[in-house]
Amino acid sequence: MPFMGKYDMGENYLYEELDVLSRHRLLEKNIPDSITANINPNFKLREYQIEAFARFLHCFHNDFPGKGLPLHLLFNMATGSGKTLIMAGLILYLYKQGYHNFLFFVNNLNIIEKTRDNFLNPASIKYLFANPLHIDNRRVKVTEVSNFEAVNPRDINICFTTIQKLHSDLTTEKENALTFADFRKHKIVLIADEAHHLNVRTRAPSELFESWENTVEAIFTQNQDNLLLEFTATHNYTHSSMVEKYRHKVIFRYDLKQFRNDLFSKDVSIVQADLDLNERILQALILSQYKQEVAARYRINLKPVILLKAQRTIAQSEENKANFHKLIGSLSARQIATLRRSDIGIVRRAFQFFDAQGITDAQLAERLRFEFQEAFCLSVNEEAEKDRYQILLNTLEDKNNRIRAIFAVQKLNEGWDVLNLFDIVRCYEPRDSGKGKIGKTTMAEAQLIGRGARYFPFVTNEYEDRFRRKFDKDLEHELRVLEELHYHSINDSRYIAEISQALVEQGMLDERSLERQLTLKEGFKKTRLYKFGFIYKNERIPKQYNQVYSFADLGVTRRNYEHVITTGRGETFAPLMEGKKKTLVKDETRVDFKVSQIEKNIIQSALARNPFYSFASIKRYFPNIRSMQEFIQSEDYLAGLEITFQGDVYNLEEKKKEKLLAVIGLLNAIEAEIKANITEYEGTPDFRKDFVHNVFKDKLLRFDSRNPAGQEDAQFDGFVADKDWFAFNTIFGTSEEKAFVRMLDRHIAGLEEKYKNIYLLRNERHFAIYDFEQGRPFEPDFVLFLEEDNGVLTTYQVFIEPKGRFLQKEDLWKQDFLGEIKTLYADKLINVDVNQKYRLIGVPFYDVEDENKFREELYSTLS
Repeated sequence: MPFMGKYDMGENYLYEELDVLSRHRLLEKNIPDSITANINPNFKLREYQIEAFARFLHCFHNDFPGKGLPLHLLFNMATGSGKTLIMAGLILYLYKQGYHNFLFFVNNLNIIEKTRDNFLNPASIKYLFANPLHIDNRRVKVTEVSNFEAVNPRDINICFTTIQKLHSDLTTEKENALTFADFRKHKIVLIADEAHHLNVRTRAPSELFESWENTVEAIFTQNQDNLLLEFTATHNYTHSSMVEKYRHKVIFRYDLKQFRNDLFSKDVSIVQADLDLNERILQALILSQYKQEVAARYRINLKPVILLKAQRTIAQSEENKANFHKLIGSLSARQIATLRRSDIGIVRRAFQFFDAQGITDAQLAERLRFEFQEAFCLSVNEEAEKDRYQILLNTLEDKNNRIRAIFAVQKLNEGWDVLNLFDIVRCYEPRDSGKGKIGKTTMAEAQLIGRGARYFPFVTNEYEDRFRRKFDKDLEHELRVLEELHYHSINDSRYIAEISQALVEQGMLDERSLERQLTLKEGFKKTRLYKFGFIYKNERIPKQYNQVYSFADLGVTRRNYEHVITTGRGETFAPLMEGKKKTLVKDETRVDFKVSQIEKNIIQSALARNPFYSFASIKRYFPNIRSMQEFIQSEDYLAGLEITFQGDVYNLEEKKKEKLLAVIGLLNAIEAEIKANITEYEGTPDFRKDFVHNVFKDKLLRFDSRNPAGQEDAQFDGFVADKDWFAFNTIFGTSEEKAFVRMLDRHIAGLEEKYKNIYLLRNERHFAIYDFEQGRPFEPDFVLFLEEDNGVLTTYQVFIEPKGRFLQKEDLWKQDFLGEIKTLYADKLINVDVNQKYRLIGVPFYDVEDENKFREELYSTLS
């Protein structure tokens, strides 16, 4: 949908207008298969990445105020947010649109090497494309080229270069180098990474010299069909010339603060201590090993890395490395024991963990000597080491990469992708005096911390989103330490204030973050429900397709596919005898073919062209099928489908290519429908018991300062303080949730006339249940327990979810799930023992605007 009158841009940035369209749900979010089917399946697209693609598609295909040709757009996205994945997806989409030549350029050679590996090396753990790559049912190769002459027009051709080399190649005649003619003769997509380095002329217009910016503009404007796509994490929104240049070009602004607030990064903690350098290093080593041991306990494959940062010179870094190996070589249990006196919470927790696991100081010293031996340490300062360290740096997460410690000065400040960096040690004491403002060195340190704050993905039994922090609402959980980056610094209050402010400006620290304690009341801990009672919840298991015997069983409804041979409804003029009028010939003939009437070798050829139809894949979703022959010949599968050929069907029997294209189209349509109907998981219909005291515990929670749920509410704390039926000391929730508690309080006396031992428990990520169809996790805000004694004690367990009306539509599946629980257990009691039974109940969303309806539904369901 194009921009409408009420969204005229005025003084707004392009991204702000797109924000409006997105909020009003006027931005199409269905990402084409050319992207989704060809990105490496290990990289699941995140919401903001889908948003980025949707904005590009909208701007590529629609006019907007300020749009010019050739088209120039900029993506301002945080470090670690997956800019390179967006580049890969755009390359795939633009290839489909007829762009086969791509120029990737950046100012840093290290980034070139990393990106080349991501785009060209299928063996790399960070390879971005599906392998093999299929577009329009044809296998496509990604090829590196030095220029765009004599390239294969069927390939994705990528030229990798630095902006410096590009400038040199174009201004100095060289063999096999890029020329201005390349950009004039061919339509080319220019992809600029770390694009903030390009704008020399814009930031300093008085400078009269040839700049990189001139070069890029000169080649970009050679052809109206060229595209320039810039990517940067640090765009300048304050410089007047930059504002003017980029007002109609910034398509997406997703900064580091938003990235962090959306839980996609580690949390940064500054560990300051009055320790000498060796003790500070040893403290970091202990925390690094603590993280590895915690991960191993939960069967998470993690090798945490530590970075030792020198101040300015390679000599200082080499001295740090020599000192480190000396420390490790003589490390003893006595040295470790001296740090047990630490008053730093995370250090104390580490030693408590080691003690609980039976790991002595002597054993810890032995493990550290092995894990941080010289062979597992890497210096990234000398150019002579470059080839070796580039490979090792880009594969730090690889299970075969044993590097645990890295020594560096400045070479990692930009373009470094690392997920398993968990500790940074500042190996110097002088602070950078910024003379009233944050100094350059301190800001560079903050940028380095931002790179290390990339989240290490993992899943647990409770939380399936591998890319997000999971324990902001359970800060004392053991796994929380895997969501933190620790920066080990001297205890200098002025420096700590300066680096903290730099991190706030970067978006990596929230200066007003809130920590709140959620506590079960002592009176509730003495109740029978807490000590001996149960809560029932179900589990998520891999989706079972054992009862699928046909396409129909999987919800595939398509029975016919139309294939147009020519134009379908087009028309042609046929000249007859000389001097006579031309006669109109219309090709509107339609012929239906059953797939079983098409030659078997044509069907097999079509199947072979689509990797989705390998026998292993088919067997996954149709486990009762015995062979590909059955898949082809059975009426329950392909043989039961039809193809309608439309157009010039004369002599169709001999048109084998048309039949092949038709079967390929049919298979694509069936694949899309299958994928729309399949899920990886399902929730079990059986709910199993767990002790209430195992599930509900005291918690320390952290909130974003902008989140009203974490704000102090002394009035509400006082309200629930003397409510024996409310189990916790307070609620850190929405106004809707608090309104529900007040409503229940008004009706508690009526409930007590029929029920006893009524308790309401707030669910702050204490447990999840999983919907039956797709296994999606759902954490109901409350669970209400009531007891009724009619000879046999029956405990009612009611799942309750307050939900504002504006949120109900997108969470409708949760309400449906609650209804399914109600139906499933309507006439079903769970036998705990002879004298006690449980009944599970789901009720519709509580809506403060219609709470009488909720109350009536609750009462009628209980009855």
